[in-house]
Amino acid sequence: MPHAVQILAISDDTNICNIIQTSVESQGHKAICVPSPHEALQFLHRGVIADFLLFDAARNKPRNALFAPPLLEKVNREKLCILSEMGDTSWENHAAKWNIKTVLTKPLLRQDLERLTSQSELEPPSSENPISKAPGYHLEELDNNRFFLAASPTMMQLYRDVRVLATVDIPVLILGESGVGKEIVAMLLHKYHARSEKMLLKVNCAALPTELLESELFGYEAGAFTGATKSKPGKFELANKGTLLLDEIGEMSPQMQAKLLHVLQDGSFSRLGARFSTQVDVRVLAATNIDMQGAIAEKRFREDLYYRLNTLTITVPPLRERREEIPFLMKQLIHRGALELGQPTIFSDRLIEAAQEYQWPGNLRELRNFVTRTLILQDQESAYNDLRAKTRANAAASVQNTYTESVADKKVQTVTGMKDVINEVKNQTEIRMLQDALKASGWNRRRAATNLNISYRSLLYKIQQYRLSA
Repeated sequence: MPHAVQILAISDDTNICNIIQTSVESQGHKAICVPSPHEALQFLHRGVIADFLLFDAARNKPRNALFAPPLLEKVNREKLCILSEMGDTSWENHAAKWNIKTVLTKPLLRQDLERLTSQSELEPPSSENPISKAPGYHLEELDNNRFFLAASPTMMQLYRDVRVLATVDIPVLILGESGVGKEIVAMLLHKYHARSEKMLLKVNCAALPTELLESELFGYEAGAFTGATKSKPGKFELANKGTLLLDEIGEMSPQMQAKLLHVLQDGSFSRLGARFSTQVDVRVLAATNIDMQGAIAEKRFREDLYYRLNTLTITVPPLRERREEIPFLMKQLIHRGALELGQPTIFSDRLIEAAQEYQWPGNLRELRNFVTRTLILQDQESAYNDLRAKTRANAAASVQNTYTESVADKKVQTVTGMKDVINEVKNQTEIRMLQDALKASGWNRRRAATNLNISYRSLLYKIQQYRLSA
């Protein structure tokens, strides 16, 4: 029988103390929670042996008092653990000084404590959050060299939501544009679920026709159709007691939607050609990039299935709405790609700045492909020029769309209104031509005037008129 573990926690947060004590004691272990380092030191002086010492590094805690040398010198470094708020790095210098490597992130979950107490050597689990070398972001490793990264307030909140929703054993609907990382969120939800040791399987509902999708999900018996020489279990059976991700569920046919609803309601289904039903216990995650409300209105998606799936919903924002994460994401992609290719590479600051200005309609998938292509070709100048050209093209298209909409809105106005629209279009066209000429000449105004075939005085007047600046 494994020995009972004793955790000594320093926290004045009643909720955290309750979680620690109920979670640890329910496993047959012991927990002592004290509000200050001074009281923790008193317990150690009395002979209390702490298998693990956990610090609640709340933002309002004085760091020098929390990481008091008399306390830390009494406990082995391998037995020290920090409970940190997301995005807070004010404790890092102290942690580095005392070589503290085990870090848990709020909200504190039962699984976090189970991982600590389940390790016979009580060493920090490799899946826990490491101390960031670069402040201001959270990085979490996942399977198959995948990773989750949050640096923006939106993604930090998404991570907190995932940690809370991960423990709840009901379906979760993950929404977001193509390539934003919905599968990564699903992997994170599975990682912190009680069944994380079981399988996480994925089915792309858009990649298979209805007949093949049905056999992929539910399996079939021998002789069910031509070519079915032996029985085959479906993904629902293989994922029993685990998690199944239904990707692109918005593309599922109405017939399959009805069968899926039945499985979600009572947990049973029949293989193709089977005479008996099969009972399974599977947590279902669903992901889609379509407008679900629009699909329901157009009768392309069942409303009852939608409400069955979206008890809990997570929306992953597009990359253009979290541009501050692009440098961190590129750093990780460059590091991992360079390891695979065997050639270390550093991207220039101006290339990373150009990446932050670009819209990335393909989101993380497009960014990953861009980094990989640049690493392979080893031509950052071409990569930079390509990004800048795409950014200018997007800006021009946006301006053109604005003008088109403006003209369309004013078609019913008077002739005077039409003239105003035409003048506005002409003015904006002239501004773009001036800006391009000035930029091309490095803001040498005489050269720009020559290239535009206008006088130097006219160019100065137009710069002043349109308030142009470098």
